[in-house]
Amino acid sequence: MTKYLISFPSRAMVLTEDEFPIVVAESHAVIAEAKAAGVYVFGGGIDEEVEPVLISADGSVTTETYVGTEFTGGFTVLELPNREAAEEWARKIAVSCRCPQELREFMYDPES
Repeated sequence: MTKYLISFPSRAMVLTEDEFPIVVAESHAVIAEAKAAGVYVFGGGIDEEVEPVLISADGSVTTETYVGTEFTGGFTVLELPNREAAEEWARKIAVSCRCPQELREFMYDPES
């Protein structure tokens, strides 16, 4: 089975105050469905109030990040049999979150 990353940047989710609790409930229901199906690996939202840091190869820590990277919003990692199944789960998450989801495939790792 292959692991897939389904994610969105926070700027993609544009909701009214009234929509937000509905989206929370619906997206949590999709995650509960993934857990019940045994395909859920990990997921969550990035805490954007905590500044990222970069740990250099020499072990030093700086407040810079890689140029051009944006890692905000939410993500889910699912382990699925094929790309079609991943697209179906990404569709469910997109519908529940009311925003497009990016789908990426992890390379095979026999250690995980």
